[in-house]
Amino acid sequence: MDSLKRELKARGITYADVAARIGMSEATVKRMFSQKNFTLQRLDEILQATQIDFRDIALAGHDESRLISELSHAQEKEIIGDIRLFIVAVSVLNQLTLAQIVQVYRMTEAEVVQCLLRLDRIGIIELLPNNRVKLLVSRTFRWIPDGPIQTHFREQAYGDYLDAQFDGDHELLRLVNVMLSKKSIAALLDRLQQLAREFSLQHQEDARLPFEDRYAISMLLAARPWLPKSFQAMLREKPGASRTVRRK
Repeated sequence: MDSLKRELKARGITYADVAARIGMSEATVKRMFSQKNFTLQRLDEILQATQIDFRDIALAGHDESRLISELSHAQEKEIIGDIRLFIVAVSVLNQLTLAQIVQVYRMTEAEVVQCLLRLDRIGIIELLPNNRVKLLVSRTFRWIPDGPIQTHFREQAYGDYLDAQFDGDHELLRLVNVMLSKKSIAALLDRLQQLAREFSLQHQEDARLPFEDRYAISMLLAARPWLPKSFQAMLREKPGASRTVRRK
């Protein structure tokens, strides 16, 4: 039952969709899933209505240990080297369908399918019949730190991302400079990591909503010891910094 729920979520199929396809109320479907109370006949109806292969859930195809949490350097380089492939990769990670990708971007259906085939070969997705997509990445999936894709964003996207007033709807920018102990800094970084995980989990939860009710939003988290260069130029030299320290 848990595997089936994960499979439905990965395909963007809601309980309401299941209810409509098998002729039951949404409340009844929710109750069946929460109580894990299915007859084999009912399970078969749901699998047929959602076009899910029983093998996918029986073999625990969504076992986190078998999913991809990070690509290789060569795979990222291939994705970032083709803007269409990169767009489709980000789109499927955001659980957009083929029709939705074509609706949003200036790409033909054939172009998107070609990209999906390449992503299938890379291993991010499994391309199913009727061009449906099954994600093969874990919840902790990330781009390689300092890899081709993060480098691309650092060189080209960071400036564009920050080139705004951050005073519009759904926008926020705060720059806070403080002095903390090492213990407090470690606690702060832990909270930022937790926030990033919650951000990702919320994406998974909202994936069941209709496409028109979801909006692209990016969050950039950063923290490091830093002073503006103009401040650094005014720092006093620390006593003994330029001297050779001798042992007694």
